[in-house]
Amino acid sequence: MAALAWLIIPVVAALLATVWAGWAARPPKATGDPASLAEHQRFMAAMERTTAGSGAAPGERPGR
Repeated sequence: MAALAWLIIPVVAALLATVWAGWAARPPKATGDPASLAEHQRFMAAMERTTAGSGAAPGERPGR
């Protein structure tokens, strides 16, 4: 019985490794989600608005 356990452990490990490798090698999903891209564009526009024109480093008062 102990010999059977020593045989089953590597076989199960090899099967799990094969399943994991097949799952890890699957092709990536398409990234054409329009809602996500629109949200990213709004974020970029907001970041440009908050940093454009300030000229001072963060934490400094303008006019110094």
